[in-house]
Amino acid sequence: MAVESSIQSPAINPTDDKFAKALQFIEEMTKNCDEVQETVLSEILSQNSDTEYLRRFSLGGATDRETFKTRVPVVKYEDLQPEILRIANGDRSPILSSRPISEFLTSSGTSAGERKLMPTISDEMDRRQKLYSLLMPVMNLYVPDLDKGKGLYFLFIKAETKTPSGLVARPVLTSYYKSEQFKTRPYDPYNVYTSPDEAILCCDSYQSMYSQMLCGLVMRHEVLRVGAVFASGLLRAIRFLEVNWRHLAHDIASGALNQRITDRSIRDRMAEILCRPDPALAEFITKECEGENWDGIIKRIWPNTKYLDVIVTGAMAQYIPLLDFYSGGLPQACTMYASSECYFGLNLRPMTKPEDVSYTIMPNMGYFEFIPHDDEDEEKSSYPPRQQLVELADVEVGKEYELVVTTYSGLSRYRVGDILRVTRFYNSAPEFKFIRRKNVLLSIDADKTDESELQKAVENAAVLLGEFGASVVEYTSFADTGSIPGHYVIYWELFVKDPDSIAPTREIMEECCLIMEESMNSVYRQCRVADNSVGPLEIRVVEKGTFEEVMDYAISRGASINQYKAPRCVSFTPIVELLDSRVLSAHFSPAAPRWTPDRRI
Repeated sequence: MAVESSIQSPAINPTDDKFAKALQFIEEMTKNCDEVQETVLSEILSQNSDTEYLRRFSLGGATDRETFKTRVPVVKYEDLQPEILRIANGDRSPILSSRPISEFLTSSGTSAGERKLMPTISDEMDRRQKLYSLLMPVMNLYVPDLDKGKGLYFLFIKAETKTPSGLVARPVLTSYYKSEQFKTRPYDPYNVYTSPDEAILCCDSYQSMYSQMLCGLVMRHEVLRVGAVFASGLLRAIRFLEVNWRHLAHDIASGALNQRITDRSIRDRMAEILCRPDPALAEFITKECEGENWDGIIKRIWPNTKYLDVIVTGAMAQYIPLLDFYSGGLPQACTMYASSECYFGLNLRPMTKPEDVSYTIMPNMGYFEFIPHDDEDEEKSSYPPRQQLVELADVEVGKEYELVVTTYSGLSRYRVGDILRVTRFYNSAPEFKFIRRKNVLLSIDADKTDESELQKAVENAAVLLGEFGASVVEYTSFADTGSIPGHYVIYWELFVKDPDSIAPTREIMEECCLIMEESMNSVYRQCRVADNSVGPLEIRVVEKGTFEEVMDYAISRGASINQYKAPRCVSFTPIVELLDSRVLSAHFSPAAPRWTPDRRI
């Protein structure tokens, strides 16, 4: 078993007393992982012993693991939905939690087309804040002097909704940004943002983005790190700069805010920041942005930037090449692993390469169990799972698991749906690489293609675009069953570094289709070759900006700009019609992929 200890960097030692205490806390939690987990479960069961849900399983006040795991079932969201809807509709009895439900956190995942509602209690905010407080002490070990400047982070909220009971329902980051813990946070030189709270807390995404970008430009020499929640969010910010730099430069040159920004709190705050004309800065921005060369634009405009702080794991990995292009190859740090259900842990090696990112689950955040997972047997997997669930401290390096969580808020043995691979141990706590969400994206017949397979196929095919200076900016898929046999449609939006270069030829695009098919699993290839139940794969190249339109449409229907991720598969007719209306060219696989009935060992 690969075990590492001591969170010290070879070059830097923590000198700040607060940081030293935070690092000591991490050491204590990870060295006593199993004991902490036992304590956490006992606390949760004691706190929620009188809830309607736990009383069903006749625990009799027991708080030990054996009784809990023997009597309480593993569940999915649909199993808890009746109870959750009762709470949402006004039932204030202790159904899932003995503590009052303070709000619902809306998940980016859905059930029957609607966002999942995750009940939470006020105590959870303090627990999340504790995890946030550990991030900078760890980062300070690898990147010194972050207290000498500011962070340019593009952070957004979504307008919240209310359930019939009056309880607020909103994304977890909206909950955090609107919390007193965030709004009244004490000054911390390591966590100073260029964006004022007034801009972050504005529900209008255009006004918020415009103001945050403007502040970042005005304070360009103070910026030491640039980030957003997801990689796609940071790229959206750069695209916003591409489109709006003239307006931004005009505001800087005149010292007056664009009249399109109507939010009074933002205007008042920006009057303090944009306090005088700066024609020299406006001229610099114009010079950098007016041409076609956006290679390394982040480093050019914010020259003191040391790293990008964005999530580039899972489906976000496809954005790594584009982030490299815009940043001039700056390190991309993934700092934390969290969801609406629970905040899980942090990356103790935040400056590692994106493909090597692993997260250490902090054992104090909840009680964690793991269902052994095997891709080969996924379609045969049972529900509830037949195999024994594994404790956090007992997982094995190299194996993959599905994450199951029990929280203080009342989720008991809840399947999160994340597939994780154990990479190593830090002290007695395992470190996990996020693999994917457990789901199936595409299916025409017996074939089942998941997100990781589709992403790998796109990556393999996109290699052919390199000689043309092109890459895939964004993609999604659609199972087209309008013809017989049905076939996979893959929508590609391309990025070309040199607009004057030769575009990929029809033959190359057809070869991309074939490479994608060669990259699919054996069931898909059997359907194509032997069963003829799936037709040739099709790539439809769409116009630049198409996926921004898809995002804008999703946001107009209530999606959170913070949690939004481009869907890897679409079926909603208006979205499919939008994509099809932007198609520039369509290409089909020119031949069948290779397939033999022999099983690979």
